[in-house]
Amino acid sequence: MSDAPELPKKEEEEEEVTPEQEEHSDDSSEEEATGDTEMDFLRNLFSSALGLGSAEKVLDELSLDGVARYIKSGKCRNIICMVGAGISTSAGIPDFRSPGTGLYANLQKYNLPYPEAIFQIDYFKKHPEPFFALAKELYPGQFKPTVCHYFIKMLKDKGILTRCYTQNIDTLERVAGLEGEDLIEAHGTFYTSHCISFGCRQEYSLDWMKEKIFSDDAPRCDKCSSLVKPDIVFFGENLPVRFFSSMKMDFPRCDLLIIMGTSLQVQPFASLVGRVSKSCPRLLINMERAGQADHLLGLLGFGGGMDFDSDKAYRDVAHISTCDDGCLALADLLGWKAELEELVKKEHARIDSQDKKEKASESKGAAAKGSSQSSQWDDSHPMEKQQEETVATGAAKGLSGGLVPWGTVG
Repeated sequence: MSDAPELPKKEEEEEEVTPEQEEHSDDSSEEEATGDTEMDFLRNLFSSALGLGSAEKVLDELSLDGVARYIKSGKCRNIICMVGAGISTSAGIPDFRSPGTGLYANLQKYNLPYPEAIFQIDYFKKHPEPFFALAKELYPGQFKPTVCHYFIKMLKDKGILTRCYTQNIDTLERVAGLEGEDLIEAHGTFYTSHCISFGCRQEYSLDWMKEKIFSDDAPRCDKCSSLVKPDIVFFGENLPVRFFSSMKMDFPRCDLLIIMGTSLQVQPFASLVGRVSKSCPRLLINMERAGQADHLLGLLGFGGGMDFDSDKAYRDVAHISTCDDGCLALADLLGWKAELEELVKKEHARIDSQDKKEKASESKGAAAKGSSQSSQWDDSHPMEKQQEETVATGAAKGLSGGLVPWGTVG
């Protein structure tokens, strides 16, 4: 991003960080974030009690139209998107908590002690098979990005996206064209994998993991034979260090927070809505309202939660719809709808074309491999070849008895 401050150059020789030090760094970052949250609470409490820190109203109307006019005004240059599983459901990927259709409601076939166990690190270490069976069903590369993903990409292309913070592990943000610098994958990603042994931590690629998963093998490290796990954050694991370091830099300068497809129930991700300035407008595009402040804390004027309806509401907008429909509606108000639809059409066609080429290449490779094996079989097994000739001759002469039983020629 062009307006980001230039980072100091790394020294030529950096001290090697051990896995133990990295784990300690993760713990420190989380403790520091918890301390920051407590300080934010106290600041809001004292500000409210003393009547300090009154917020400026930026939107002329608490509606999608008001948000669109704000973006078009040119005053909005640092948008942050916070997204969850709801932005990928139209791609065919289930969310986690929807009754009946959510992921947790359809895990009975894995015989888990409880649904969340499939993402529990201790359970995974003992029973990795259910997770990898599920991973095969939901593996990245089988789905195309949605309208919502490409809307976020348009924000980047227009130079007004600071960062996208995602809870998703499906990598569709990357497929849509966002790069590593544009993303904070708060709950990790399938993009890379690592050996779970602290003494090893060998890294593996997306293609390596895909080959293992689709061969129905529990992925094992080539160096130490320990399990290899995609770099997604399980229950019981720390969030990436970059999540904590980036939020401190990004959220204070955010001038529009767009929240899409998330229930805002999982911490510390959900707490990010309270890290923008008091004047920063916040737009929720979701099938239901989420992230609303506790009623008592809301009456006192602090807590950081969303306030859509009270007499004191001044910056939060809830647009209740699917994420795709909400993004299309906002794009229409911005004059971007035709551009967005064309982008989706073009990119989906490109992905389909690429998939066809890859499948054709795989079929060609499989056929060549089969032909090679057949040729080797004929050259290496003269008796079996003789048996085939005998069967063919017998069939031509109308002999009864069908195929000659294996091993009876001689």
